[in-house]
Amino acid sequence: MAAVTFCIAVPQTERLDRFLADQLALSRTVAARLIADKRVTTAGRPLRASVQLERGALVSVELPPPDEPPPRSYAPAHRDLTFVYEDAHLAVLDKPAGLVVHPGPGHWDDTLVNVLVGRGTALSQGWAEGAGRGGQGGRPGIVHRLDRDTSGLLLVAKTDEAHRRLARLIERRQVTRVYAAVAWGHVAKSPVTIEAPIMRHPKDRKRMTVLAGGRHAVTHAVVVARWAQTDLLRVALGTGRTHQIRVHLAYVGHPIVGDRDYAFGGSRRVTPSERRAAERLEARAPRQLLHAALLSFPHPVTQQQVVLRSEWPADLLPALAEAAADPSLLAQRNPLQYLGFFASDE
Repeated sequence: MAAVTFCIAVPQTERLDRFLADQLALSRTVAARLIADKRVTTAGRPLRASVQLERGALVSVELPPPDEPPPRSYAPAHRDLTFVYEDAHLAVLDKPAGLVVHPGPGHWDDTLVNVLVGRGTALSQGWAEGAGRGGQGGRPGIVHRLDRDTSGLLLVAKTDEAHRRLARLIERRQVTRVYAAVAWGHVAKSPVTIEAPIMRHPKDRKRMTVLAGGRHAVTHAVVVARWAQTDLLRVALGTGRTHQIRVHLAYVGHPIVGDRDYAFGGSRRVTPSERRAAERLEARAPRQLLHAALLSFPHPVTQQQVVLRSEWPADLLPALAEAAADPSLLAQRNPLQYLGFFASDE
């Protein structure tokens, strides 16, 4: 095992995981994994990912040999999951809100990957980090992602071949991912295509933003229902950037109700005469009102078209009924179907 030792020359570093990734040309995931494995020390003491080091600190990093394969073991976790489709090649689950998809800083042992390992689900392993355009190092089985507080349909590959084929289908726009979103205000033109580059926020690394030089991103939105302060939108991804729908809708002035990171004023944006009703709606939103409701793709092995739907989740139902000013929605078993959300798929 090789060791690298260096002395801090700046007055103070940023967080160690970011600093280490920058200094050693590593990904943030790899840098965080080295820190979690206690391979980054000063004076023999392991360092935390969040520590900020001062000038003169001597840091030692133990690097694995170049031919050492990346870690393939993940601590098993246990949680009830709902699967809507499963065979020997892939699985589609209805991800609950609050569940991080893959291991990373702060969530090494409690993610969806850990739960799948605890369940005994086979997961693709063959795509090392940086291998091809869809490289998924450290994300076994994960073909695409959902934010922690976004619920809905998520596709998981069980074999390397299925993973490669599914990634190609996504690149070719043959995988349809449709979301239900309740957004503030009224979209002036429907349908609307939002095309704006997205990159990590230069001052807040946990957030994304629209900025020149970012990655090309396209979102398509259609108004399904128009209510007093909000619209129910059917949103389809043209690309799959981090936080894309949330960032794009906020960028065009219609942030998602309940979104704490991209609220841009939230209920305060609503005209004063409607403000109290908007505040009631906001109070009933435990998280962003965004749900991955439809997933459609040709099966990577059989080529048969797979079409799967997920209804509006129970924890967001009070907010939906408040937005629509329709208490009868609380008794609806299939509120999205009742509102005509899936009509264009029938």
